[in-house]
Amino acid sequence: MKPAYIFRSGNSDDIDQIKKLTLFAYMQFRNVISDENARVWEESLGNEITYKELFLIARCFVSEYKGKIVGCAFLIPHGNPDKWFQSDWAYIRLVAVHPNCKGKGIGKKLTQLCIDAARSSGVKTIALHTSEFQNAARHIYESVGFTKLMDLELIYSKQYYLYTLRLE
Repeated sequence: MKPAYIFRSGNSDDIDQIKKLTLFAYMQFRNVISDENARVWEESLGNEITYKELFLIARCFVSEYKGKIVGCAFLIPHGNPDKWFQSDWAYIRLVAVHPNCKGKGIGKKLTQLCIDAARSSGVKTIALHTSEFQNAARHIYESVGFTKLMDLELIYSKQYYLYTLRLE
C-alpha cells in the first residue's frame, strides 16, 4: 500500500515545520555551494521572518505524511515584481521536499498546485528560477511545461536560470 501524502494549503501555524524542512532540503546541496552561499541560505531559510513575510503575500502549499510536513511551495501572485520576475507574472518560490521523500511525486504535485492556482487567478505567465545543481527540480519543472527563458547571472559562482510557463 502506498503511503498517504496529504496536500493542503499551508498557513502561518506551519512556519516552524516549513522552516526546518526548507533549510534541511536546501542544505543537501552543501557540498556543491560555497561557504558564503551556505551562510546566506542558513540565515534566510532559518529565519522565521522570511516565512512570515512570504505568508503576507504568497499562497503556500504543503504535503504532509503522518502529520509532518514533507514538502512545500510558495506561489507569489502577480503584482509583486522582483529582480527577475515581471509585475504581471506569478512566480514560484522555495519548493522543498524532504530528501527522504524524493521520487514520490511530491515536488511535481506542489508545482502543479501552484500552476493551477496561478491559472485560476487569471495570470498569463508563471515563472521560477532554479540552478545548475538542482537537476531534479529542473526535470520536474520541464516535465510540467516550464521552459528556460534565459540564463541569469552567476550567483555564488553557480549558474541560475529563469523558467516561464504560459498559462493561456
